Amino acid sequence: MNKQTTGIHHITAFAKNPQQNIDFYVGVLGLRLVKKTINFDAPEVYHFYFGNEQGSPGTIMTFFPWPTARRGKIGGGQVGTTSFVVPPGSLSFWEERLGRFNVEVRKSMRFGETYLQFNDHEGLQLELVEREAGEDSKWSFGGVPADKAIKGFGGAVLFSTVPDRTMKTLADVMGLQKVAEEGDLVRFQAAGDLGNVIDINARPMPWGADGAGVVHHIAWRAQDFDDHEAWRTHLLASGFRPTPIIDRQYFHAIYFREEGGILFEIATDPPGFLVDEEFDRLGEKLMLPEWFEANRGQIEAGLLPIEVRVLEEDRQ
Repeated sequence: MNKQTTGIHHITAFAKNPQQNIDFYVGVLGLRLVKKTINFDAPEVYHFYFGNEQGSPGTIMTFFPWPTARRGKIGGGQVGTTSFVVPPGSLSFWEERLGRFNVEVRKSMRFGETYLQFNDHEGLQLELVEREAGEDSKWSFGGVPADKAIKGFGGAVLFSTVPDRTMKTLADVMGLQKVAEEGDLVRFQAAGDLGNVIDINARPMPWGADGAGVVHHIAWRAQDFDDHEAWRTHLLASGFRPTPIIDRQYFHAIYFREEGGILFEIATDPPGFLVDEEFDRLGEKLMLPEWFEANRGQIEAGLLPIEVRVLEEDRQ
């Protein structure tokens, strides 16, 4: 069976302080909080979803902000750097904006593209790159107008403990195409127009450690529920041991760990974030799956209060 993912569905990372997490990804980066829910496996922890105006697949950065989380260590078995794509001509806007928020930025070149690299408040490694491909975001917030807004993912840089095996999985199992090599980096590309460019460090990386400031997993797109079931069959035939299909309310998910240690997920595009909230109200209410509704009072009492707010730098 030949399968090809169109690219990244979402990337999920650990954080520590939930308000600081919202302030950075909404207040600084201008993404929309499209869903405020809980970690279904640890309901005492928030699960935030940030993305474009409706959280389209390929735009969704998610976090588990856990106030007691230890600091993580970036290394092998992880997404090392998460790439966001912005419209052509907007990097200078972002360089000025990040500087105004005292975010240290670095410029670098790879594969003929200029990247603006920086860390979030937890140390998570991020970067911005300009590309024509991908639908522009229609969302604006604070000091980020829609014509400069992040479109979604550009892709990711993977850190593997066994990069040859990870690259084989990307090509032979996930259906990405190897398109270039430069120094220690190898570039793969998926068929979509967002979240489709994956670079991998071809040198083995020492193991990282989970905690605030590191990525927990990277999720790849399945077009629908039938395609998702076919992906699970494909993974089993390829020698992996994927989880059963899990209903995550806004998509169905299966998980498996590739041989370089990175936790991969395959997630369905449907049903999306409008399944339980109207477009204009996305992210406003704490949304719980029905099996937790009876415990809403207890769950809400245990979570720190948060708000989506325009930051002082944008009110001056």
